[in-house]
Amino acid sequence: MPGDLPAVRCLFRRSSLSNEGDRAALLTHPEALILAADGIAEGRTRVAVTIDGTIVGFATVLPHENSTLELEDLFVDPDWMRRGIATRLIADLVEQARRSKIQHIWVTANPHAYDFYRSVGFTHVRKVETEFGRGSHMELSVADEAVY
Repeated sequence: MPGDLPAVRCLFRRSSLSNEGDRAALLTHPEALILAADGIAEGRTRVAVTIDGTIVGFATVLPHENSTLELEDLFVDPDWMRRGIATRLIADLVEQARRSKIQHIWVTANPHAYDFYRSVGFTHVRKVETEFGRGSHMELSVADEAVY
């Protein structure tokens, strides 16, 4: 919901800066720490919440014309990491994609996230250069059973 934007932006910043390998580059480019509002405004962002409604993670997708989705954002609050939240957000995304007849989900993974994406079923397609260094373009076939 649009009212969730401040909480999601705070979570985005905290999560982004929690990775020591990315912190220096992000602080050098503070504009990269501001989450755009369009994902929430357009209904492309799903959140994970605790029983009391606290947002602890989110995923944002961008649909493409060729029956694919691009995973733009996947972030978990640092205090809630390693509890399966990102895995559950991916499982939710896969379920929604299957209902919508989406065939593939793409993501550009930084080196810190690569093993996670492999663990939930994404496969490496090719290396890519990003604004902050080398990454991996990865793909998940929604028709396949992902391992989570």
